[in-house]
Amino acid sequence: MRSTEDREEPARDRAGTRGALSRRWVLKGSAVTVALAAAETVAQPAHAADETAAASRPLCATARMGGNSITMSVVNGALRWSVDHRGRTVVDTSVLGLELGDGTVLGNDVTVTRNQHGTARTTWNPVYGRNATVTDHYQEQRWTLRDSASGVRFGVQIRAYRTGVALRYLLLDEGTATVSDELTTFAFPDDTTVYSARDEDAYVPVPPGSIPVTGTSSTDNGPLTDLPLTATLTDGLIACVCESARLDFPRLMLRSTDGQPGTLSAFLMEHTARGTGPVEPTSTVTTPFATPWRALVIGSTHAELVDNAELILNLAPPNALADTSWIKPGKVFRCELSTAAGLAGVDFAVARGLQYIEYDAGWYGPEFTTTDATRPIAAIDLPSVISYATGKGIGVFLYVNRLALTDADSLFGLYKSWGVQGIKLGFINDGTQTMTDQITDWAKTAARYRLLIDMHDDVRPFGYERTYPNWISLEGVRGNEQFPTATHNVTLPFARNIGGPMDYTICYGQSRDKTTNAHQMAMAAVYYQPLNFLFWYDKPSKYTNPANWPGLPWFNSVPTSWDESRTLAGSIGEFVAVARRSGDTWYLGAMTDETSRTLSVPLSFLGGGTYTATVYADGTPGAAPYQTPVVVSSQSVTSESTLSIAMAPAGGQAVVLKPS
Repeated sequence: MRSTEDREEPARDRAGTRGALSRRWVLKGSAVTVALAAAETVAQPAHAADETAAASRPLCATARMGGNSITMSVVNGALRWSVDHRGRTVVDTSVLGLELGDGTVLGNDVTVTRNQHGTARTTWNPVYGRNATVTDHYQEQRWTLRDSASGVRFGVQIRAYRTGVALRYLLLDEGTATVSDELTTFAFPDDTTVYSARDEDAYVPVPPGSIPVTGTSSTDNGPLTDLPLTATLTDGLIACVCESARLDFPRLMLRSTDGQPGTLSAFLMEHTARGTGPVEPTSTVTTPFATPWRALVIGSTHAELVDNAELILNLAPPNALADTSWIKPGKVFRCELSTAAGLAGVDFAVARGLQYIEYDAGWYGPEFTTTDATRPIAAIDLPSVISYATGKGIGVFLYVNRLALTDADSLFGLYKSWGVQGIKLGFINDGTQTMTDQITDWAKTAARYRLLIDMHDDVRPFGYERTYPNWISLEGVRGNEQFPTATHNVTLPFARNIGGPMDYTICYGQSRDKTTNAHQMAMAAVYYQPLNFLFWYDKPSKYTNPANWPGLPWFNSVPTSWDESRTLAGSIGEFVAVARRSGDTWYLGAMTDETSRTLSVPLSFLGGGTYTATVYADGTPGAAPYQTPVVVSSQSVTSESTLSIAMAPAGGQAVVLKPS
């Protein structure tokens, strides 16, 4: 099991002195060099005649790393920001600011009282992930500001990484503060397209000013889109807006801005995602307080964007758990609601290389009318199934609708006493500050009882799987169980999956699929999903004769956590190819939209020597995509080889590359 990390927040003016400071710190468990400089800003012109000219000159601070730069500025007293990638505009000059509950606007008329800047480089090891080691390397600028009208002290913190940029606000006065609005805008260049989706809608590519109007009388209403939100710019440049470290704060959405067709504005949710619970137009926080990070993951190419997604984890708080040895990523099979089905599911999991079985909605009764999730229905002898599973080395997950979560501490403790290893929470409607607190509290409570947690329905990622790695997965996407289009499937790697893991329920061999079986197989490598539900809608009896299902060996062996990941090719909504390594074996998945295509993929990422490539490919296209057979072949390859990946319409390919 990979170790956890130990790091320290850099760029703090600990001495509080005037002038420049430089320090080197060595942090326990990792090496990090931090250069810190802090200066009091005294902006008094020498002569009264110079006051107007001095006030009109912008004051700027820029953080730069790996071709990315983020700049904050004060222009005529107002806060602004912008982002460039190798000299090309990602976000043009845009607004910064917060509105407080008493109407005070922080950002319209400010004075910079202190400027701090620094760099940091750390490496850390996630419990599971896309890569065994993550590098956290950034340059930071931090301003302390004073609102001229109210005297309120606050700050803006910006960071540049090789993988993107981020910003957040700091409320510095001790006590409490009530936030009614966030004023951040994202002014994208001309000809930008954004991929908008809300709740479980499909993605719609539109100009920023044309976000579809959605919502009801009991939800947030307007031209609103959920995060992650991906923007394609000119010449292949691409960026994905995400949030990280959302604690004690409402979820961020983005909305089209009247009269500004290229601009999206921050919108702090006031309702839960589906309109349950109280409306919260403001959020009160204990100060000092840091708002969540607003992050832009940036790629020079669409493929590079996918590989830069770990920016969201780097911005999240470090692992809070001292012992993570009990946290095991893996593959899951959902059982029908009977004792016999549970026992058969355990045997199937053993035979198919899975780690968990799950009883889903209904195991304790109808989920929307039963609030007692402490007793299984008569058809399920749960102690017998758990005992049998434990004896076979298989863990058990139980589903719980939020209506039965009135006392999570008691319920989770009971499940732990039963020998349960994980909980899947259903209809978790994220959005308000209260729901953020509830979600993070559930993750903490589950961790106390050493339970994994998978949150479903309208909940969105914010990097918290780093802080509480027992929160191993979440949905927050139009799921594969709805049999979406191939176009939707090849949008997700560049959009929703950038923000964090997703539970996507692979549907192999289903007649309702709008894709080929090889396309479904490839998902296991293309998507990052450390808890991977396989064979959704299936029974073990379907696979009694494995010869009828040539893709089974792929699912038997493919892991869900990785030592190294490489995105080899891709274009949002069109195609993608990803290779991931576990030990000395690579697993390559490729998927296309409804257009057949052939990709030429160099295998230069392989190590030395010869590899055997076992290829699971689309055969001759059937009358419908799901009727396209899987054809298995093998060949010898080296790092000098180029693999030709031919895919049928809505097709894909899965390849195991193992040293000979």
